[in-house]
Amino acid sequence: MSALTTPPQHIHVTEVGLRDGLQNEPVVLSTEQKLSLARALVAAGVREFEISSFVSPRAVPALADAAEMVAALRGVGGLHLSALVPNLRGAERALEAGVDSVVLFVSASERHNAKNVNRSVASSLEGFEQVARLLEGSDVALRGAVATAFGCPFTGNVPVESVTEIARHFADLGATHLSLGDTTGMATPPLVTERVTRLREATPDLPLTLHFHNTRGIGLANVMQGLALGVDRYESSIGGLGGCPFAPGASGNIATEDLAYLLEEMGLETGLDLEGLIAAAGRASELMGRRLPAQVSQAGPRLALSDCSVVPTAQG
Repeated sequence: MSALTTPPQHIHVTEVGLRDGLQNEPVVLSTEQKLSLARALVAAGVREFEISSFVSPRAVPALADAAEMVAALRGVGGLHLSALVPNLRGAERALEAGVDSVVLFVSASERHNAKNVNRSVASSLEGFEQVARLLEGSDVALRGAVATAFGCPFTGNVPVESVTEIARHFADLGATHLSLGDTTGMATPPLVTERVTRLREATPDLPLTLHFHNTRGIGLANVMQGLALGVDRYESSIGGLGGCPFAPGASGNIATEDLAYLLEEMGLETGLDLEGLIAAAGRASELMGRRLPAQVSQAGPRLALSDCSVVPTAQG
């Protein structure tokens, strides 16, 4: 990994646990349960949320209350609420609900896009032009997201040219940001370098966000590579919740508290409170009824001390 010589001064962290984190869970939370988790995250300093997805409730029943979630949180000062939308109808619902930005998503893999939204990549991109026209004149920003940007569980390697072609399309639509999604944890540091470098050449005015899963245990290693390249925007999920319901083996995202701990120990600013995130992760674990995969919420901060008197002393 190249040395981190010019680290970004501030790292923007978008919490995706309420969308990506919950869509693949067997437990379907009530709106009030989700809001209790959202409030805990706000108390921990989270200000940017990917709050839900305006997809068909039949496809993802866990996110059927997207409009209710936006309505409950849009009055909280200082928050930016984005939501995924797959098509024009989803964008219309999101606009009516009052989101701050819509996230149009498409897979760089034809097979995954067919599974994910039952459309070809070309059909998805064509539909995005309608959404861009819908947003013209509104205060709602358009963001883009590319799933399987580092590899596809159905076809293997995804050519970087497939990702850059989609990025150019989003740039032409006026997108303000582009997120590269590591849908099934196939990203590696060399791939991060390749994709970020090529996209900066192809779409230099389109800021990048990196969205890693920890499926193969190197999610934070990929973050380190992104930081070395100067990327200052990341998406994460409290407790490490999440995964894609339309991709086999898509386990959780990198955990927000693990990411915040790494960034804090590197001296980078996030505006997040680690103790508050650990408390929020506890709430998420309670709601899910199981221990979540994040590590910092189990071990605590680096200098968290234990009572020496309660630890047995070695004999002999």
